[in-house]
Amino acid sequence: MSYDLLTMIWFVLLGVLLVGYSILDGFDLGVGILHPFIAKDDRERRLVMNSIGPLWDGNEVWLVTFGGALFAAFPVAYATVFSSFYTAFFLLLTCLIGRAVSLEFRSKVHSPSWRKVWDVGFFLSSFTAAFLLGVAAGNVMAGMELGPKYLYEGNLLSQIYWYPLLVGCLTVSLFALHGAIYLYLKTEHELQARVRRAINPLFYAFAILYVTVSLATFLHVPHATENIANYPVLWIVPILNALAVLNIPRAMHLGKPAYAFFTSSMVIMAFASLFSVAIYPSFMLSTIDPAYSVTLENARSSAGTLQTMLIIAVIGMPCVLSYTVIIYWIFRGKVTLEKNSY
Repeated sequence: MSYDLLTMIWFVLLGVLLVGYSILDGFDLGVGILHPFIAKDDRERRLVMNSIGPLWDGNEVWLVTFGGALFAAFPVAYATVFSSFYTAFFLLLTCLIGRAVSLEFRSKVHSPSWRKVWDVGFFLSSFTAAFLLGVAAGNVMAGMELGPKYLYEGNLLSQIYWYPLLVGCLTVSLFALHGAIYLYLKTEHELQARVRRAINPLFYAFAILYVTVSLATFLHVPHATENIANYPVLWIVPILNALAVLNIPRAMHLGKPAYAFFTSSMVIMAFASLFSVAIYPSFMLSTIDPAYSVTLENARSSAGTLQTMLIIAVIGMPCVLSYTVIIYWIFRGKVTLEKNSY
């Protein structure tokens, strides 16, 4: 197998891991974002938390695996990305820890004030994590101030301007919509009815941001469409993305929430595909000099390393997929409260 083919395979596999994390932890984060607005009392808040209780930690395995694969397959990209977003990733890690602590600690004390504190923590950690992921994606799309030896010459403030913030808002709205559809599948009675009423406004907010970010990307990030212009067959990605977005309200109107959830998952996959198409063949584009950009070619490990990793992936990926399928099968159906529930 050629070196270039191995490189492309690992670029695609990293995309698969990122898509898996975005879809699975996306609804987790969405549930956390909606938590204080959808649930009206302690029982409903517990139901909302327990809808993701058995799943959230397994979903984060995809992010850990992504980080490990990036480190081994493209070490230069790993070093540059993590050093450039050091503060942002530290905040993201804090949010992911905060979400876990909020879930685990909330019901340990039977006190309204105690539970309110962890409810706020659950919301803030989920919202901020989703927002930071979008801001990071927006910065990578637009390009960053990379200098010689791939050293980032900007700072946190230079990462916080209108375009990444707009992408961050889009990410929050998408995960909130994704989480609402998931909650509709997992709840019943009055709580389910309330979730259903929230889906349409969430969709309209997401649709407005979707159109806004699309126009902003076309105007502010012209290089994002270069690969599509050079390879017209790639137009199928944004077309399928738009069709999937429009299919969400259609599926809900037809009374097919599982189909709507599948469609919102496909929207996330399409966004990840658009992101990959936009940045290829770079991991990070330098706005100082294109020669300083981190690309597949200058970031990759040796051919032997990539080949060994591929063997490990062929063995390991089915285990991860099997674990995910089994867990979701075991905890299928409507969420209920039991003695050991959160």
